Amino acid sequence: MPHAPADGKQQAHELIERLDSNQVSAVVTLLQFMLLDAASRALAAAPPDDEPETEGERRAVEEARAYFSRQGKGIPHDEILREFGL
Repeated sequence: MPHAPADGKQQAHELIERLDSNQVSAVVTLLQFMLLDAASRALAAAPPDDEPETEGERRAVEEARAYFSRQGKGIPHDEILREFGL
């Protein structure tokens, strides 16, 4: 006999109690995924970036690392917001 919607959480608890630890781990992962917002869910489900890094990307990373090694720190978030009038 199907449970009433109010009993759904109780039924879920009862079912989880019957699972082994590997199954519980899988359920936890599924629940965490279900609780993400749509954008986060899309990012989590996206395939890994498997394209090779271009020479331009490599140079940009080197420039960024050089900048931070010279400056020792980035620009504070509040400063950026002020710069854009936010």
